[in-house]
Amino acid sequence: MPDSTYRPPDITLRGAEHVARYRETDGEIGYTWNGVPILLLTTTGRKSGSRRTSALIYGRDGADYLVVASTGGAPRHPAWYLNLRAHPEAEIQIKAEHLPVRARTATGEERDRLWNIVTAYWPNYDAYQERTRRVIPVVTLSPV
Repeated sequence: MPDSTYRPPDITLRGAEHVARYRETDGEIGYTWNGVPILLLTTTGRKSGSRRTSALIYGRDGADYLVVASTGGAPRHPAWYLNLRAHPEAEIQIKAEHLPVRARTATGEERDRLWNIVTAYWPNYDAYQERTRRVIPVVTLSPV
């Protein structure tokens, strides 16, 4: 059965190349991707202890930044999310600004409310949720 809300994004800029271009230009290239804003999230590897950076779609809820651990509806959580569960202190970059943050996974009614926020700017999240049995986490990144 095809995903009911899925719209294929332009994926010409992704992964390590996205992170590199964003960093090189302070977000001039890479901040806007498929019409939505992108931040860079740097976590500490749960096994390696190395710093790892991912380019992620984000939204806002008051002072908090919201990211979604969807991996396109894959059956497993993305590595960056597993890293945050082990080490919730992280850093985000939005354009040229770098902010230390603390991550927390939303649950229950809060997750439902935040899911409505994130699917309003990226409806594909609903399609991703249809593809997997896991509940896709919504993560709040609170500036510290």
